[in-house]
Amino acid sequence: MKTAVLSSYIILMLSIGYVGMRKTKDLNDFFLAGRKIGPWMSAFAYGTTYFSAVIFIGYAGKVGWSFGLSSLWVALGNSLIGTLLAWKLLAQPTREITARLNVRTMPEFLEARYQSPGLKLFASIIIFIFLTPYSATVYMGLSYLFEGVFNINYTTALILMAVLTAAYLTMGGYFAVNITDMFQGFIMLGGVILLVVNIINHGRVGGLLNGIKSLSTINPQLASPIGPPGFWPLFFLVLLTSLGPWGLPQMIQKFYSIKNEKSIKPAMIVTTCFSLIISLGAYLVGSFSRLFFAALPLEGGRPNPDVLIPKMISMAMPEALAAIILALVLSASMSSLSSLVLVSSSAISMDLIQGYLKPDIAKKPLMLIMRFLCVMFIGLSLVIALMKPTIILTLMAISWGTVAGVFLAPYLYGLFWKKTTKAGAWAGAISGLIVSIGLSMYFGFNTKLIPMVGSIAMIFPLFIVPPVSFITPGFSSTHLEKIFNHKERKCLNDMG
Repeated sequence: MKTAVLSSYIILMLSIGYVGMRKTKDLNDFFLAGRKIGPWMSAFAYGTTYFSAVIFIGYAGKVGWSFGLSSLWVALGNSLIGTLLAWKLLAQPTREITARLNVRTMPEFLEARYQSPGLKLFASIIIFIFLTPYSATVYMGLSYLFEGVFNINYTTALILMAVLTAAYLTMGGYFAVNITDMFQGFIMLGGVILLVVNIINHGRVGGLLNGIKSLSTINPQLASPIGPPGFWPLFFLVLLTSLGPWGLPQMIQKFYSIKNEKSIKPAMIVTTCFSLIISLGAYLVGSFSRLFFAALPLEGGRPNPDVLIPKMISMAMPEALAAIILALVLSASMSSLSSLVLVSSSAISMDLIQGYLKPDIAKKPLMLIMRFLCVMFIGLSLVIALMKPTIILTLMAISWGTVAGVFLAPYLYGLFWKKTTKAGAWAGAISGLIVSIGLSMYFGFNTKLIPMVGSIAMIFPLFIVPPVSFITPGFSSTHLEKIFNHKERKCLNDMG
């Protein structure tokens, strides 16, 4: 059964990559699918990029073990803040301004908005450096599942997924990614429902109410609104994972490519519903991990938090259903990996090579470079994953917090506040980087404190940008009108 699932999945991904290759004519098609993605594809692209294998492996297992049922607050935050509010506030202005400025990436947006080629270069370097370990965590989570559920060697699983990602992505680009995202989204929905039903009905849980009672027996706080670690650790975890997507380039890119303004509302509704089902299901399963491994210590022994849910799946589900769950995590992983690889490779090919080193480069060579960099980025992620960094949650949280800390303030103020200056944007980006790396090192990369560090790295720059902008030179009215008042000017011209 597992062989049939894997074989079918591989054939399907390669077929979609081939179809995408035939429809990809230039770099704009390869990276943004020509800005012609409809609401359903946009919705699933956002949701499947948000929730990768890490949520089902590292995050849901570790967070559920530590916080119990209060981990469901993370799911609600991800759905309402990270998805619903993000689409409500960010999708339309991002789509309009990036199309108006003819920019395709976050570094290009920052350069055009703040008239700063240096900021584009800095942003490109940050994306490539910190999204590489983020991608590695996705590979690690997926490989732990292969190893834990089907006894497929960790290294073999890593190499298989790397080759598959490289093949279908380099062929089809963003068009192929969007087709697979929609297909994978439906697999994820069906898979998470099967996962929840089987875990809750397993003898160690004995139904939802009995499971809650059993958690209370182990520790009453595991079944309370605030889990054992306390309010602040939970608050920072919700903040990091919910507000973080507002500053992650691979998430924001989904707003660039949406077809038109009419597509935004239906996409927002679909992706919010998708997020609720996926995140609530994952964290609910994780919260019952204590009932499967109650006698075993978490820190300094067994079970490894990164393999809690894989072990639960192997204990609770027959092979046929476990194969479907494998498809679920495969789908989540491939979607996230594809977006990470595209965004990271674009930082070098489009932002660095085309933007600085060789502005007059022809389209065909640039496409070849983009595809080569996709393969190189996958290779680097594979090397990191083979090194097996100790905890997925820590590695992902540092990458997530650093990237969001660098981009969140310059991006938000760039969209909504005309008085944001170049110096203000630089101050926000640099302060986010310093806070994230500095505090992580100061606390010795303590797993328990990383969500707090990432949250501070996102919030601190929001208070730095305004005062710096007030005391530094702003932009000309012509530049600001080009960014913010395009529609009003067009209407006046039409009336005249």
